[in-house]
Amino acid sequence: MSEERYVTLNGCTFRYRIAGEEHPETIILLHGGRGIGDHLGEWRAYSALSDRYRVIAYDQRGCGLSSITHPMSFRQYAEDVEAFRRHFCGEEGKFILQGGSFGGMIALTYAVLYPQHLSRLMVRGTAPSHHHEAEAIAIFKSRIDRVPSASPAMIDKLFSENIIDDTELRLIWLALQPLYYEAFDPDAALERTRTMHLHAETHNAMFREKEHDLREALRAVGVPTLVFCGEKDWICPPSQSRLIAELMPQAELWEVPGANHSCHIEKNAEVLAHMRAFLQRTAS
Repeated sequence: MSEERYVTLNGCTFRYRIAGEEHPETIILLHGGRGIGDHLGEWRAYSALSDRYRVIAYDQRGCGLSSITHPMSFRQYAEDVEAFRRHFCGEEGKFILQGGSFGGMIALTYAVLYPQHLSRLMVRGTAPSHHHEAEAIAIFKSRIDRVPSASPAMIDKLFSENIIDDTELRLIWLALQPLYYEAFDPDAALERTRTMHLHAETHNAMFREKEHDLREALRAVGVPTLVFCGEKDWICPPSQSRLIAELMPQAELWEVPGANHSCHIEKNAEVLAHMRAFLQRTAS
């Protein structure tokens, strides 16, 4: 794994990694989780693309080891992507953007604001608006037998600005882990949750923005886009990816068989192969 670096942009200090610096095309990776996790999961999943592309991944504002710097909003997170683009690609440079889950929401927000700077877009297990939350809650209730340590009250908190502290967020996250994988490894989940960075302050700040909705705006985004998700995704169900693909004029949809929200980990080889084929097919 390449060494971590730091850069200050838009008043925030970001931790990031970069590989494949000899390649002309750049991919920026956006991790998921509003205050949950960091760039390392995306890096492990996608850094193999650095054999053909310059790959950059960073901890988003208030996540991982990046500074907890306000303001925090969907617009601000998209502006942070733009700051990375300018810093690494220049004022007029185009790049490829990939985002998963919440990172996919930021990637879609960026595509609405700055489509002229994107050559291609790839989003995993994400949604175009806050309306996915109601469906996720319904799926949780239908699969509650898989999470004996979780409760409906925990799900309500996960989608709220009412997390008490970092410890509560960590405990809820651990209780919900069996929902994210079709083949669940409890020991791996324990280690992952023990070592990951969680920030309740960031989580709460980002869930205060209640009305995030890009559905109509996406109709005007003419960027070649790969929309993919696990066919068993519980938190950003396939219906949301289907909707994105229907709305965006140059989008194609792929539902990853036998995978859940973490399809990029569960089916890593298949996901990488599909991404490579998409990128090569849509290269200008």
